[in-house]
Amino acid sequence: MIFYAASLALVAIGIYVVISKRNLIKIIIGLDMIDTGVNLLLISIGYVRGGTAPIENGNYPLYVDPIPHALVLTAIVIGVSVMALALSIVIGLYRHTGTLEIDEIRGLVK
Repeated sequence: MIFYAASLALVAIGIYVVISKRNLIKIIIGLDMIDTGVNLLLISIGYVRGGTAPIENGNYPLYVDPIPHALVLTAIVIGVSVMALALSIVIGLYRHTGTLEIDEIRGLVK
């Protein structure tokens, strides 16, 4: 139950950061917090107390579903790739405009 609350808190804080901040690096950090919260939620949904891996032999009544864990592993790789791409775009914007503030970048474009 605490994992559901933690994932909800991470997503809520991430959404707040994305909406309220004007610095591009802070916005990317907020998006990463949202991504981490969703990954934590998926892992906690796939958790079974007292469950074992489905590859073990024996009479175990509870098995853990490995599909959410595999999906989260894939989501982590995709999230890191997207964050690296976003940071490279921000670095290019900073080199071009000299600032990371959205309002100043919009003012320079006009």
